Amino acid sequence: MSNFIAIAKISDVAPNTMKSFDVNGQTILIANWEGTLFATQDLCTHDDGTLSDGTLVDRAIECPRHGAQFDLETGRATLPAAMAIRTFPVKIEGDQILVALE
Repeated sequence: MSNFIAIAKISDVAPNTMKSFDVNGQTILIANWEGTLFATQDLCTHDDGTLSDGTLVDRAIECPRHGAQFDLETGRATLPAAMAIRTFPVKIEGDQILVALE
């Protein structure tokens, strides 16, 4: 069973932006795509670049180094990345963003 941890307030991540948070030794990226919140790892699987330095494009994160994109919901990668990123379940309680980190 997953334990949800409060990561941030909804107001911390404006629509169509993303921000990273350090939680229990992990860096978690929270992305707000048109009002829907997603949580992923903040590290590109292609070259270990910081994804939070990239951009949001069509419900995906684009890595700033080589343009690989990762689907916010599934973590699925596009070239040049071959491996997906980790995604985490998100739920909202009041004004808090909670993420299940396992």
